[in-house]
Amino acid sequence: MSLSRVEIITGISKIEPLKKALGKFHISGMTVYQVLGCGVQHGTQEFEVSDEKREISLLPKEVVMMVVPTEELDDLLEFVKKELYTGHIGDGKIFVSDITNVIRVRTGEEGYEAVTEGEK
Repeated sequence: MSLSRVEIITGISKIEPLKKALGKFHISGMTVYQVLGCGVQHGTQEFEVSDEKREISLLPKEVVMMVVPTEELDDLLEFVKKELYTGHIGDGKIFVSDITNVIRVRTGEEGYEAVTEGEK
């Protein structure tokens, strides 16, 4: 079974609702960490920013990282996009990448078994 890594960067206030909503997808695990960053708007909260040189402001964000079966990816992405959408700057970004392998160090399980509840 192929796996995909999904990293969601969004505002701090959206993490709790997102976490609760992800329960519908039976996510077996996730990692959440706080970061500072900005996108193409250089950290501004405004919709229209002049083209003159802008100073970059790093804003507090949260990153949610999870590994999911690739066959479930499209449904998960559509769900997350709807959950995070406000139409305002700062709704977030979603990064998706292929996973070549996952290894659970304690048991030696690899692949899908390493990220699910089964244990040896």
